[in-house]
Amino acid sequence: MVKQVVRDVFFLSQKSEPATKDDLQVGRDLQDTLKANREACVGMAANMIGVKKNIIIVSMGMFDVVMFNPVIIKQEGPYETEEGCLSLDGVRPTTRYQNIEVEYQDFDWKTQKVKLSGWTAQIVQHEVDHLSGRII
Repeated sequence: MVKQVVRDVFFLSQKSEPATKDDLQVGRDLQDTLKANREACVGMAANMIGVKKNIIIVSMGMFDVVMFNPVIIKQEGPYETEEGCLSLDGVRPTTRYQNIEVEYQDFDWKTQKVKLSGWTAQIVQHEVDHLSGRII
């Protein structure tokens, strides 16, 4: 179901809780909401649709990947950039890493580990920041 995008900075600044198998519908809602906002958005975190759970979705070009409980376990190559966010106005400076490795659970609750670089790595870092309440 397409959800309304939250723009309340107080809500967005709160830390999310671990996701469980009971939260699979939130992943599907993120898929629908990202699809509906595709022209302005390349990733979302669950708190952006009003759910304080550790769930993100990331556009990886031809497909979107939902990550439950994503954790960045490795990062290399820091660089400075600016980012915008569907939940916020304007752009803000931030430090990102060119290469990351992230571990997460998929819809089957199997643990996955993936190495990402460039733009996709940047999107994951932005969305993981949302889960810890970091506003970019």
